[in-house]
Amino acid sequence: MLVRVTKYFSCITFSLFSMFGSAQSDLDNTTSGSSKYLEDQFYIGFGYNFLLEKPSDVVQRSLSYNLQTGFIKDIPFNQRRNFGIGIGLGYATNSYYSNIVASKVDNAIVYSVSNTSDFERNKLETHAIEIPLELRWRTSTADEYKFWRIYAGAKLGYVFSGSSRMVSDANTMRFSNDDIQSFQYGLQLNFGYNTWNVQAYYGLNPLLKDGTALENGEAIDIRVLRIGIIFYIL
Repeated sequence: MLVRVTKYFSCITFSLFSMFGSAQSDLDNTTSGSSKYLEDQFYIGFGYNFLLEKPSDVVQRSLSYNLQTGFIKDIPFNQRRNFGIGIGLGYATNSYYSNIVASKVDNAIVYSVSNTSDFERNKLETHAIEIPLELRWRTSTADEYKFWRIYAGAKLGYVFSGSSRMVSDANTMRFSNDDIQSFQYGLQLNFGYNTWNVQAYYGLNPLLKDGTALENGEAIDIRVLRIGIIFYIL
């Protein structure tokens, strides 16, 4: 499954790079020595999703991963061009593995907490278009390609596809899940030096829609904390 997701992610990455490749040629001169250089306009990231505020007896298992890629327009504010904002467009896929099993009963989605030995894998999966907005500071110059950066801001995501999937010894169950929040937003912080940069994201709204609950009536108000690495490319 991870291999298929990686291939899909690679196709999306190539498409985004192609989409913005022509736009890149119209930007201000970014060659060495230019007084109008720009930085960090393409990004690729990988992360782990921690589920917070879980209901009782809910545990995570397996690799709840995040893959993301996109383009950010760098807009410097000062003459040195090391302080400004960035606004972008990207794609992300997320998988959330836990023992909350979703099943369809009479066209309604029912959630229950199962023993982790009852199945092999169980997850929620999302595919989203994202709009990152960053306040950017870095120690770069027109000739310096290794520098410190701190980018803080917010990210808005629109989930255009979401599903639940459970694999057990007996069968595999998968269906589109309309209980997943269509619009997701949160705060993010990216910082690091040169190639390696740490990314942290905290979702301000729940992963599932308000009112979603387990069979026993306990609310599912799960929020996401994402920690990972992000690579920037000019």
